[in-house]
Amino acid sequence: MHIDWNAFTPWTALAGGGLIGLAAAMFVLLNGRIAGISGILGGLLRPARRDIGWRVAFVAGLVGAPLLYALFAQLPRPQIDAGYATLIAAGFIVGLGTRYGSGCTSGHGVCGISRLSPRSLAATAAFMLAGFATVFLVRHVLVAG
Repeated sequence: MHIDWNAFTPWTALAGGGLIGLAAAMFVLLNGRIAGISGILGGLLRPARRDIGWRVAFVAGLVGAPLLYALFAQLPRPQIDAGYATLIAAGFIVGLGTRYGSGCTSGHGVCGISRLSPRSLAATAAFMLAGFATVFLVRHVLVAG
């Protein structure tokens, strides 16, 4: 295993995690709602009366924040080592997982664990283990070669 010490950024990661935690805490304290992205977005796909405005504002913030940041600094250039078919399949599988697991990583991993929800603890353990297994299989078992 090799650690790229030039890309190792514990302070910015800690600050980012702190901001996510603070935002999630403020959201639940001020709105009484969990900041789970799949649930928020899903509520826009089947809108209920008087429930659309805050959802649109939340999603607009998710999309608008990087655009605002780009006005002041250069956005990092992502490197994705997968084809479109793989990305579409992965997105579909993640979408299925969020439906079966009744939430996504932000809902369970950030908000649920902080509330000590047993369901969220189990869901987070399951998706983390699935991620570990997938990386191990792809990098060590299915290595093309």
